[in-house]
Amino acid sequence: MNFYNDNENLKFYLSHPVMDKIVKLRERDFVNIDDDVMAPSDVEDAIDNYDKVLEIVGDLAANVLEANAEDVDHEGPHVIDNAIVYAKGTQKNHEVLRDAGLYGMSLPRKYNGLNFPYVPYVMAAEIVSRADAGFSNIWGLQDCAETIYEFASEEIKDKYLPLINKGFTCSMALTEPDAGSDLQSVRLKASYDEENKCWRLNGVKRFITNGDADIQLVLARSEEGTTDGRGLSYFLYDRRDNAVTVRRIENKLGIKGSPTAELVFNNAPAQIIGERRMGLIKYVMSLMNGARLGVGAQSVGLAEAAYREAVEYARQREQFGKSIINFPQVYEMIGVMKAKIDATRSLLYETTRFVDLYKAYDSVSKERSLTAEERQDMKYSQRHADMMTPMLKLFASEYANQIAYDCIQVHGGSGFMKEYKCERLYRDARILSIYEGTSQLQVVAAIRFIGNGAYLKRIEEYEAMPIAEELMPLRQRIDKIKETYIEIVSTADKFGTSSEAYDFLARKMVEAMGLLIMCHLLLQDANRASKDMGFERSCKLMIAQAEAETTKILTFVQNFKEEDLSLYK
Repeated sequence: MNFYNDNENLKFYLSHPVMDKIVKLRERDFVNIDDDVMAPSDVEDAIDNYDKVLEIVGDLAANVLEANAEDVDHEGPHVIDNAIVYAKGTQKNHEVLRDAGLYGMSLPRKYNGLNFPYVPYVMAAEIVSRADAGFSNIWGLQDCAETIYEFASEEIKDKYLPLINKGFTCSMALTEPDAGSDLQSVRLKASYDEENKCWRLNGVKRFITNGDADIQLVLARSEEGTTDGRGLSYFLYDRRDNAVTVRRIENKLGIKGSPTAELVFNNAPAQIIGERRMGLIKYVMSLMNGARLGVGAQSVGLAEAAYREAVEYARQREQFGKSIINFPQVYEMIGVMKAKIDATRSLLYETTRFVDLYKAYDSVSKERSLTAEERQDMKYSQRHADMMTPMLKLFASEYANQIAYDCIQVHGGSGFMKEYKCERLYRDARILSIYEGTSQLQVVAAIRFIGNGAYLKRIEEYEAMPIAEELMPLRQRIDKIKETYIEIVSTADKFGTSSEAYDFLARKMVEAMGLLIMCHLLLQDANRASKDMGFERSCKLMIAQAEAETTKILTFVQNFKEEDLSLYK
């Protein structure tokens, strides 16, 4: 088994036309090839490198990570002598991927990374998540390494980034007992130690994924007398300083191999990342966007695993003289599962390409001045990454939960039993729409792009893209969905965009737009792919889903009255 080679969709997105620009930016047009023996010679060589590494990831995911996942779920991590000890299977996974040089894939080669763009890196995250969604939290480093690379001093980068390839783990310590989604309320105190020329951290962090990591990025209040985000800075704590107490590991519903800890910082020495007061406003916001991209990959990977479990069981299970996959009630579920995976995967890599472009331009800008055209392209890519990320996190995580739910339903009574993998997948899926920003917070992030028309402008760009004549009937159906969406928004606008009623209807509007975007993405995929890849089929199914859902949303919004808010209170 190989979780890369058995999924032709991954190779399809790796060959997307925009990859040419991404690779050239990442490799600086290959001008340094003579100075770096590991550097690819051209785009084709680079893509071939990504392909070969992803084959290795696919092999290890299928034959090591997936094989260990059940035992990891049963054993889980433990606290021994104030240190978190992984389950045996987790430790094996960690060692295998470390020894294969697969940690910190996106870091530059000067830090012992592979200098991979985000697209193949996110593909690796999807593959790892398909094998064990919990382990992807450890391997993926929660975007901490990229945050250090982007914002830390050269001294910090030179000291810590080379350690990633050696297997040093990372975590972001953000939330506290009284500061979950409201990170402006963080109270953990940072004070400067003049004598030792370092910062000291004191306080409690809660629900910290991979909490006992080697390298921890900590959000703390550095400015006395402040109570909001402007008083927060970002710090790096080195676990080797032994100044943090692991109070406990949380007993979770799912992703049990990934330790979630409560930590007490006891005058812990730390180094500041970037500038004071910019911890939440700049660095954590960037980190969270990267982490949400990771959850998108995690969601798609888990959904892929659940879909394949459902298909395999439905083909093998016979009732009334035939396999249950031949019953309409079953194949309807499975067909929709596949369409949802194709749709969210397309959204995942669309978002990732925008992230790749603006991150690459930002990196280039530190070496030379960007041209006016490059600056414009960077702003365009960053704006689109910002608006696509919450849409991705919302739909990928919600669909992963739905697909895991339907996987159990396909299994019937067997799916409720511990002997079947779908039960674990269902438990693992539940966190996806909660951590790194709940679905409700993704709506809050996305609704401003509804209000300012940015999403609608992107739809117009999709409409301008050419498609084959035989796909035009699908385009026309999507155009009708757009008309329904516009009517939904115009109806909601009558309440006033700053009203409670508008906020109440926000999720309806965001969901309608998300469906519209995914329909367009699948149409573009169908236009570029061969018929046997099934994108046209998934596009038709997603259009049918979108037609039904947007009609339902429009009916709800048209019948909604401001006084109806009291019914929910």
